[in-house]
Amino acid sequence: MILEKFNLEGFRFINNLAGHNVWLDKFMIFAADQMGYVLIISVLILFWKKDYFKNVVLVSWGSAIIARLVFVGLMRYLIYSPRPFLVLENVNRLMNHQFESSFPSGHTTFYFALATGVYLYNKKVGRIYLVLAGLVGFARVFVSVHWPLDILAGAVLGVITAIGFNYLVNYLKQKMSRRTFEG
Repeated sequence: MILEKFNLEGFRFINNLAGHNVWLDKFMIFAADQMGYVLIISVLILFWKKDYFKNVVLVSWGSAIIARLVFVGLMRYLIYSPRPFLVLENVNRLMNHQFESSFPSGHTTFYFALATGVYLYNKKVGRIYLVLAGLVGFARVFVSVHWPLDILAGAVLGVITAIGFNYLVNYLKQKMSRRTFEG
């Protein structure tokens, strides 16, 4: 009951900001739908000459893909949550979207995993990525395609996936280097 109230009131608060300023609406549509591509590509550009380039790309992209395709897919298969524009009246709907389950947010999960992967290798840039991932999530509610809990669950899922994937990658590297050293 408390979560339903949080979801409804949080959605109304954020979504009611939409539809009042054409420039804000356009920016939020961009943030909800296109900004992620800038984040994906900028990982290559920002870290190209760094010693840890392969690691940051592997962990950020790898964990984002696994989080989105495996964990979000599994959770959406197990839990159906209709999108806000399907169940509420008087919604400021700024984007069209498929009618699939909204829980958890695939965009938010993907970009929080990506941002956490960056953060694990570069704290300064990673903090910027985390803020931008949060903006993507906020914008997804703003444009009416997600509930606040979809965003929170996606953020947590993305962070946990990136940390776990980073641990696995480092474990396997360590195990492989021991074999090389011992062999």
